[in-house]
Amino acid sequence: MAEVAKFLFFQLLVRPLVLIVLGLNARHRERLPRQGPAILAANHNSHLDTMVLMTLFPWRMLRRLRPVAAADYFLRNRFVAWFSQRILGILPIDRSGQTPRGELFDGAARALAGGDVVIVFPEGSRGEPETLQEFKSGLYHLCAANPQVPLYPIFLHGLGKALPKGEALLVPFFCDVFVGEAMHCSDDRQRFMEQFGERMRALAAEGSFAPWE
Repeated sequence: MAEVAKFLFFQLLVRPLVLIVLGLNARHRERLPRQGPAILAANHNSHLDTMVLMTLFPWRMLRRLRPVAAADYFLRNRFVAWFSQRILGILPIDRSGQTPRGELFDGAARALAGGDVVIVFPEGSRGEPETLQEFKSGLYHLCAANPQVPLYPIFLHGLGKALPKGEALLVPFFCDVFVGEAMHCSDDRQRFMEQFGERMRALAAEGSFAPWE
C-alpha cells in the first residue's frame, strides 16, 4: 500500500509540480549515482529541496532514496510520521542533544550498508535564500564512518524563493540544480570540510546568478 501511495504522490503531484509549475534545470545530471550506496549533500533553503532532489532519479531508484530529516519536525504527530517515513522515506535524526554524537547517523549508516542513497543537508536548518551557511561537521562524521561511499555535492538555486522558510504559499520560480563530481572522505576533518565548501562555492559560481533583492 505504501509503495503505491509513494508512486502516486511522486508521479502525480511532485513531478508535475517541480517540472511544470516550477521548472527545473539540472546541470551535470550525468554525475548523479546510478545506484547506491551514495551520499548527496546539498544546501538547504526550502522544504522543496528534498522533493527536487528525489525527482532527479528514475522511479526504480525512488525506494532507495533516504533523506535525513529532523525527528522533532517530521515525527511530531502520527500522520506526519507515517507520511514522512513511509512515503518520503526519511531517516529521522535527533536534534535534542540526548543522542550521543556517535549514534546520530546510525540509521543513515544502515541505509548505506543496504545500498541506499542518503540525502543530507549539512547546513542543518533552512537558511536565507541563496546564502550558503556554515556546513556542520556531522557531514564529516557520516562520511568518515563510511569512507568507501562517494559523496556528491549539490547546489540548489531558486527554491528559497519558490517556497522560503516560514511560508506556505508556493511561488512559481525557475530553479537550478548543479551536481558536483563525487568526492571521498579524508582523515583531516578540517581539510575535508574546507574542500566540500570549496566544491559548493564553485558549483554556485557556475550559475553567475545576480544577488537576491
